[in-house]
Amino acid sequence: MDLQPTITAAIEEHLTVIHQLTAMSSLILQVASELVATLRRQGKVVLCGNGGSASDAQHIAAEMQGIRAHPNTHQRLLALVLTENTALFTAISNDVGYPAAFRRQVEAIVRGDDLVIGLSTSGRSPNVIEAIHAAKQIGARTVAFLGEQGELADLADLAIRIPSTSVPRIQEAHMLIGHLICEMAQRMTTGDYQTRFGRKSS
Repeated sequence: MDLQPTITAAIEEHLTVIHQLTAMSSLILQVASELVATLRRQGKVVLCGNGGSASDAQHIAAEMQGIRAHPNTHQRLLALVLTENTALFTAISNDVGYPAAFRRQVEAIVRGDDLVIGLSTSGRSPNVIEAIHAAKQIGARTVAFLGEQGELADLADLAIRIPSTSVPRIQEAHMLIGHLICEMAQRMTTGDYQTRFGRKSS
């Protein structure tokens, strides 16, 4: 069985999706501005997602932790992921229901100065949708990462819609945009970019 054409097709599909993201540059800058505004009002970022999107949320949150308010300050952006406390997450899922797993946490920890980001490749994950609903009721700003479909886009203040229905391609694009948002936010505050570990970009 020759699987090389399958690999080639996947890479070409990936590149096609990634090239289309250049049209989102203004949206990427808008989300980066939301991060900066959240930091300056001493709010926090709360992220949520399921499966691969939960892993992506953790990765993006780790990058966000490196964003500083000013060049000569230790004040950094606080970013939390709602799947980190597995005892709490599984307790709510078991006792109340999986759709409430994020909403209950949002209601407990999110305030009006915060930013809530929901990731869902389908744009239809019930628990992510409930989290965004709850955040908006609290008065927090909201951002959605999704594919080209799903009602989540209509709920959030800003929606990053990847032009694809392929879960792998959507997730790959989400990570690129997550990295770009963090880099742009850091450049907005300090004029340069450093990773969360302090290594400067070349």
